Amino acid sequence: MKCRHCGSELRCDFLDLGFAPPSNAYLTAEDLARPEVYFPLRLKTCEECWLVQTEDYAAADELFSAEYAYFSSASTSWLTHAARYAEMITARLGLDRDSMVIEVASNDGYLLKNFVKAGIPCLGVEPTDSTADAAEALGVPVLREFFGEELGKKLAGDGKGADLILGNNVYAHVPDINDFTRGLKAALKPGGTITLEFPHLMRLLEQNQFDTVYHEHFSYLSLFTVGRIFESTGLRVFDVEELPTHGGSLRVYGCHAEDARQTTEAVTALLAEEERRGMRTTTPYAGFQAKAETVKNDALAFLLQAKRDGKTVAAYGAAAKGNTLLNFAGVKPDLLPFVCDAAAAKQNKFMPGSHIPILHPDAISQRRPDYVMILPWNIAAEVRQQLASLAEQGTKFVTAVPQLEIK
Repeated sequence: MKCRHCGSELRCDFLDLGFAPPSNAYLTAEDLARPEVYFPLRLKTCEECWLVQTEDYAAADELFSAEYAYFSSASTSWLTHAARYAEMITARLGLDRDSMVIEVASNDGYLLKNFVKAGIPCLGVEPTDSTADAAEALGVPVLREFFGEELGKKLAGDGKGADLILGNNVYAHVPDINDFTRGLKAALKPGGTITLEFPHLMRLLEQNQFDTVYHEHFSYLSLFTVGRIFESTGLRVFDVEELPTHGGSLRVYGCHAEDARQTTEAVTALLAEEERRGMRTTTPYAGFQAKAETVKNDALAFLLQAKRDGKTVAAYGAAAKGNTLLNFAGVKPDLLPFVCDAAAAKQNKFMPGSHIPILHPDAISQRRPDYVMILPWNIAAEVRQQLASLAEQGTKFVTAVPQLEIK
């Protein structure tokens, strides 16, 4: 296999999680009687541009179907994050009724609704019907297509070039990252700004976040690599912020290469930090498999011991990262009888691979388990607050990443 960005041979193996179904392919009761499709889940590192990428991958239309079940609005902390971003970027760029904002992968309108409310023209690009329907119900205009160079040129040609193009947690999800980036270039007005948020590869390595690896994530990104990809398409990263979201993310600010804005010291400093940590060497990738296996084994040992001790365990958050952990560990309903999730689109379905039933959050309050395993550890504080009444009755909360922790 060749690197998806620069075409170099891929010789550095990073992580092998075996075979798993797509992490957001939630099952109905009828689906349980049908064969389930599994794909290899392995990562390789390019030693030229240092893009970490899945070795084999499914076609995007197999992963992002009309029934795609991830709804951004299910997390209150994420809604707050989106609202703060909209307020900040509007002030920073001076956006008004004469501006155009385009969000790629606009999901259920969780973010663009803030621009609609402010009277700033906007457009969402979202290929999945389930989330696009929800966005349109909020008054967000949605174009139901996959984004790339062809669509970027069409938008510009139709007079819909953007003053701001934003994409939160989509850059890692695109199978052809070069075509996607050329689309950003094509759709961006002169003087316009791009902001992209994505999990930072440096934090994945640092905190053993192997469960953020799943088929919908085609790429795992450092600032260095994103800068390389931008430069190859006539764009430039001129600023960067480190964010706490998703266990440690970056928000990069991009512009046309010839833009007059100066590259900030924050970019220079973070590039130097990545280099100091050896991210442009094979060293940090070589030992990661063992770290992932330790996390997996500790989580499995906890579940087995709880069962031996006659303790009840439930999970909260039918998140993609949870599916990665459960399928890597081989966990089934005998060890984890159910998981609760606030997203109505996931309720009364089953986790892919493990076939654990997904219930309404009320089930945890009714059954009062001895332990609640929080699968989306990045929102563990939010979940513990929501379930504080259970803690008062003796329930303990468990997270598996970056290491097993019981509170």
